[in-house]
Amino acid sequence: MLAIAATLSLAGCETMKTMDASKLTDVGGTAFKAMSLSDGDIATMSDQSCASMDQKNPIAPAGSNYTVRLNQVVRSMPTTVNGKTANYKVYMTKDVNAWAMANGCIRVYSGLMDLMNDDELRGVIGHEIGHVALGHSKSRMQTAYAASAARGLASAAGGVAGQLSQSQAGDLAEKFLNAQFSQSQESAADSYSFDLLSERKLERKGLVTSFQKLAKLSEGKSSGNSMLSSHPPSTERAAAMQKRLDSGK
Repeated sequence: MLAIAATLSLAGCETMKTMDASKLTDVGGTAFKAMSLSDGDIATMSDQSCASMDQKNPIAPAGSNYTVRLNQVVRSMPTTVNGKTANYKVYMTKDVNAWAMANGCIRVYSGLMDLMNDDELRGVIGHEIGHVALGHSKSRMQTAYAASAARGLASAAGGVAGQLSQSQAGDLAEKFLNAQFSQSQESAADSYSFDLLSERKLERKGLVTSFQKLAKLSEGKSSGNSMLSSHPPSTERAAAMQKRLDSGK
């Protein structure tokens, strides 16, 4: 609700005076609808957003070294997340990034794979799965949906009929990727990955060293839309995972 309120507050009082009342009502209704989207709605929007991202990014072919390696890395990882089949693919781009949507769409960038060893990569993927399993990805899609409503609000203010871009999957995907998780969500996803690796008797040290690598990479660089922009800082996340590793819990 706070995210929706923030997006709607972008319009000033003078702007509100010139707005078509019916358009304001429509846009406000769309924003509030974001909070009541069903799991089916979220899955459908995730399907469309993921498909749009797949069209925009070069996907590693089945026989490539990247795809073969990713398949090996996730062999011991979940095949379903919240009842949705996990669908893993590699984007051939130098960006250091990975993300997952509520429909089981999990994408890993070749830049991340170049940086990480298998244990580290597995830890990062477990973290992304955690965001889905813990409901964070659903909330992120709700935020993206609300942001689309806010843009329609600005359009209506300019005297142009505000058309909400619900069907524009590419725009929705962009807003999903640009929306940041909260500090508590990032920490919860880290712990989820640690527990997942523990449960499956997989090496957990990669969670520590992966964050150490991200911390070193972020020094003096702008994070942008990547894993480097996550909170809390990578150094703190590495320390938190090391503490759990040392305690054996």
